[in-house]
Amino acid sequence: MSYETILCTLRERLGPENVTASQFRDNYRLVVPRHLVYEALACLKERDGFDMLIDLTAVDYLHYPNARDRFGLVYCLLNTATGQRLIVKTFLNEPELTVPSVWPLWKGADWLEREVYDMFGIVFEGHPDLRRILLPEAFTAFPLRKDYPLRGRGERHNFPILTRAES
Repeated sequence: MSYETILCTLRERLGPENVTASQFRDNYRLVVPRHLVYEALACLKERDGFDMLIDLTAVDYLHYPNARDRFGLVYCLLNTATGQRLIVKTFLNEPELTVPSVWPLWKGADWLEREVYDMFGIVFEGHPDLRRILLPEAFTAFPLRKDYPLRGRGERHNFPILTRAES
């Protein structure tokens, strides 16, 4: 299935004003609004065969020239039968940093969503176990946000030092 066909079917389902597309080299990207991202991803999986979630990450566009939105959520998809890859983006702004979890579509989203939650503070509604995965639960900041200081805020002094046990 061609990328143009995929784009047309998605625009038919979500409305032409809700899906924008771009291409750079061999990267095909679709941008959909936050409230339609789950429906778009479900359509891409069920109708177009994108059966693998390769990656899920976020980007903080704070201080980025001409950026209208603070955060971009990026889903990288693969159709394992055809080898087609597709990137789907949606944008979020504070204070509304909640999107539906794609865990029901791809079980591999479990840890990916937890990582984005832990590092950026984006909440995935409906996730079965949304909690910190890299940092302690008592950690209150989100270190991959651009407004987080490079040297931290002194948090590491509040946690016990873990040492390896001598064998």
